[in-house]
Amino acid sequence: MKRNPLTLFVAFFVIIIFGLLLFVYEVRKSEAAVVTRFGAVNRVKTESGPGLRLPWPIEKVYKLDQRIQNLEGKFEQFKLPDQNIIFLSVYVGFRIEDPRAFFPKYTNASVTDAKQQLEDLVRSAKNEVAGQHPFSDFVSTDERQMKFAQIENEILQKVRAQVAGLSNGLDITSIQIRKIGLPASVTKTVFDRMTSERKTYINSIQSQGEKAAKMIKSEADSQAFIALADADAQAKIIRGDGEAQMMTNLAVLQQNPALANFLMQNSALQQLLKDKTTLVLDASSSPLQWLQMTEPAVPEPSHQATNSTLRF
Repeated sequence: MKRNPLTLFVAFFVIIIFGLLLFVYEVRKSEAAVVTRFGAVNRVKTESGPGLRLPWPIEKVYKLDQRIQNLEGKFEQFKLPDQNIIFLSVYVGFRIEDPRAFFPKYTNASVTDAKQQLEDLVRSAKNEVAGQHPFSDFVSTDERQMKFAQIENEILQKVRAQVAGLSNGLDITSIQIRKIGLPASVTKTVFDRMTSERKTYINSIQSQGEKAAKMIKSEADSQAFIALADADAQAKIIRGDGEAQMMTNLAVLQQNPALANFLMQNSALQQLLKDKTTLVLDASSSPLQWLQMTEPAVPEPSHQATNSTLRF
């Protein structure tokens, strides 16, 4: 019986795909693959790309996400050494650093089981650290008194030490305080105290501001007084110089009053006519009388006898 070439090609292609599924696996970026042989870890592949394996049930591949994963602890109640009570939850960042150490610790490389164990470790460290800090380290109107960074670092170091003792291949990258709460029985008392502290702080700032304002005003008044005194002294000097110059000019003018009057009228006329100006004034007004056309006076013959002697 003759077979269709297309059917043979499709059958061959399906066999290849089936063989690839049995003998090849793919590791994506940020993933790690743990290959077990008869249930025991045989090898670990952390580079992205394809890998070879023997078909199941001889070898089996478990893929682990090596990106940073998050875990938020429960919002739980803690009693502080100063007998105050707060609610606290923390936010944990972790990643699978060593897949070979991680795999045998948890069934089928379950991240859920790892999170459950990590949550217990964080709760224990959180209880221990919170029991060493007073209420003011968590809640205060003065930012300098709060020690969030110190508390977070202490919890982080304790969790890292516990994880290192377990050798479970996890790396704790960060721990941060997620939320802080107060019981209803103490919330009003705490808020009243915070309000009182805030009012005291505001009064202190206002007092400092008023003191600074008085100093600035006093300094401004002093500078204004000095400036006015300097200006008055300069004005007196200028006035004295002007009066001295006036007396000098007056002495010069008194030497020839007619010439001085002529010069002043001429100067006034120049000022009036320096621009394109049209004036309608009485021609006899000073200093316009100088614009009038006058004929020179001709002396009349004298009929009186003179002492002159005519000679021929």
